Amino acid sequence: MTLMTPPHPPGITAVVVDVTDPNIMAEFWTFALGYVLQPPPQGFETWKAFADALDMSAEDRERYTAIMDPKGVGPRIVFQKVQEGKTTKNRWHIDIDIIDRSLPEDQHDQIRKAGVTAMIERGASEVERFDEVVGRWVLMTDPEGNEFCVL
Repeated sequence: MTLMTPPHPPGITAVVVDVTDPNIMAEFWTFALGYVLQPPPQGFETWKAFADALDMSAEDRERYTAIMDPKGVGPRIVFQKVQEGKTTKNRWHIDIDIIDRSLPEDQHDQIRKAGVTAMIERGASEVERFDEVVGRWVLMTDPEGNEFCVL
């Protein structure tokens, strides 16, 4: 059995996250990652106009919110509304490197602390700080309890 070979190498086009409130999560993660809300499809001035054109139900209109890297480098992230909440530890998580590594190392902790504080102000929670041989980082959870690390 072989897989069809696409005309270009496969890649991640989106990361989809199950959430209870797509808008709150999009707001938090646009801040945390420096992303922006995904604009409506070409030919539509707003998402409402797009949904109206598809005769989309009220429920479906609230089902997804997507954010994207304004530089076009990182993957799109789609927040998908689901009924069930998070019940166990994530099987994987993302690491966010907020430090310009060209800066002197003695500034890294101060920058990391400021970033963690700003994320807490927007609904994240600090879980644990790590100071290991391989580096320092802070384990956090987003507003819905999904783990991520701030390097």
